[in-house]
Amino acid sequence: MTASAARMADGARDPLSAPAGRVDTRAADKPLRLRPPGSGRGLYDLSLEELSHLLADQPPYRLRQVWESLYRQAALPEQMTALPKDLRQRLSETVPAALRLVSESVSGDAQTVKWLWAGNDGVGVETVLMLYRDRATACVSSQAGCAMGCKFCATGQAGLARHLSPGEILEQVAEARRRALPRRLTNIVFMGMGEPLANYERLWASIERIHNDMAISARHITVSTVGIVPGIRRLSHEALPVNLAVSLHAANDALRDRLVPINRRYPISDLVEACRQYRAVKNRRLSFEWALIDSVNDSPSDARELAEIASGLGAHVNVIPLNPTDGFATRGTPPAGVRRFRDELLALGVNVTVRRNRGTEIDAACGQLSARDTKAAAEA
Repeated sequence: MTASAARMADGARDPLSAPAGRVDTRAADKPLRLRPPGSGRGLYDLSLEELSHLLADQPPYRLRQVWESLYRQAALPEQMTALPKDLRQRLSETVPAALRLVSESVSGDAQTVKWLWAGNDGVGVETVLMLYRDRATACVSSQAGCAMGCKFCATGQAGLARHLSPGEILEQVAEARRRALPRRLTNIVFMGMGEPLANYERLWASIERIHNDMAISARHITVSTVGIVPGIRRLSHEALPVNLAVSLHAANDALRDRLVPINRRYPISDLVEACRQYRAVKNRRLSFEWALIDSVNDSPSDARELAEIASGLGAHVNVIPLNPTDGFATRGTPPAGVRRFRDELLALGVNVTVRRNRGTEIDAACGQLSARDTKAAAEA
């Protein structure tokens, strides 16, 4: 029994009983009926064949010219100055962007940028760009909202509106590439809004375009999941060697059932086996994400349970001090407790990193992306 479980058994106040807003736990219990992706298809939703039909009246070389402008240069139609002006205008009017910028927030050190987008149906989507000295990472959303119901995550508290289309995902990457200049956009992490493996077909279509057409190697793409076991198994058989990050947060079923409700459907034993298969087939890095919550999952026994799983899989652990959200009152583990937890894992032979919080003041840090601005997006 972990320390947190023992406290609950003794009748102590349950830190997870704090109000968590509107939490949608249906994803762990029954299928969801979702709205389809936005009806308006943007340029990035078009296949090469579909684009060729759109350009049927143009010289053959125009097709490659437009395609490379979109994917290699991340150019907007009006920026494709090698094209005739009337063609640029036609592209803008016939297939306008699938996402419209509503607002931009920049951290005090100007190293983190968050965008709020509105889909053609008004749903809100957020993207985060993290800038470093000579590179950049884009944290991309795969859904508008999330159905996984994790209590401590702002996106999960808000529930799920719908899946994003491949084009809506790719538009986020293209904007990040433009904004990162003169730095190179080197890494894509699907750690924004939504559960990527719950939108598998559209996720994978976008990953193939990012790798093949945007020339960002799959080895620099990370797919995060709360533990959708069938999706992990499917991912292990794909041709491209993406990285896998599992949002674990608890290493026993009793606690994880409460923190991550999908664990009721896919318990830790099944999740570990799927991760083992992924490692065996892909030989790619596996990481566990662990948001440290004060007096919930930060005890020595929690560290021992985590170490047993991580060591058996050769996994790296990213410890993330819990970021504040409006719907979850329990605080993150204080800095001294974070260091203690890290040191306990190191002593147990686990490779561990304490992830630096970036963009907390603009609600751009891990777990803070939220659909709470959806209404503002729809009305903008």
